[in-house]
Amino acid sequence: MPRYVALINWTDQGIAAFQDTTDRAAAGADLAQSLGAELQEVYWCLGPYDLVGILEAPDDETVTAFALKLSSGGNVRTTTMRAYTREEMSSIIAKAG
Repeated sequence: MPRYVALINWTDQGIAAFQDTTDRAAAGADLAQSLGAELQEVYWCLGPYDLVGILEAPDDETVTAFALKLSSGGNVRTTTMRAYTREEMSSIIAKAG
């Protein structure tokens, strides 16, 4: 299944309720599962992003639905990128010649 990296920042609402962040991460995992995806890991970070999520989803549409639904709660904003494994990148390089 394709893998995605979500760079996540808290909104003002999200930081005001930072005590709930681990519960919200668990709810995010449940949301992903309900859409047929898997939130594999969440990391809380220092620096320009507050969290990083690693998820697998069957397609771009599913991960977009996840990001929209997650962000609609008002606690976070996401920037999501498709990520490739070494094997996938090797196949891409082979196709490119």
